Amino acid sequence: MSIKKKPSPKFYIIGVLALIWNLMGVGAYLIQAFMTEEMIATLPKEQQAEFLVEYPAWYTALFAIAVFGGGLACILLLARKKIAYYFFLMSGICAIAQQGYLLATVTLSNVVMPIMIIIFCIFLIWYSKRCITEGILN
Repeated sequence: MSIKKKPSPKFYIIGVLALIWNLMGVGAYLIQAFMTEEMIATLPKEQQAEFLVEYPAWYTALFAIAVFGGGLACILLLARKKIAYYFFLMSGICAIAQQGYLLATVTLSNVVMPIMIIIFCIFLIWYSKRCITEGILN
């Protein structure tokens, strides 16, 4: 039986904020996946253009794996399970590939969000690995 180190309050703050972040990603995925043409028509013209872009199937699959895997990783992190690192790694790879595709192929008026997503993914991978090293996750 392994002994777990008691996490600091910072651990729970980071875990809850990461869970909220990933739940927003899940919400964004569900909106994109289930938005009907009638719903799109009610949006302002600038936002309509975002929903009318046809993305490749692999892009949508990466999006789903990234957000659902990241959400599960956050739950596992808060449950202090070592496997959270591997889910963050999988989610991060998918999110980085997805956001890299956006940055490389789509004309974006704002590149802040894709870059922020990539940075946040890298941070969560690093942080979960650090938690394993410190004995917080078993």
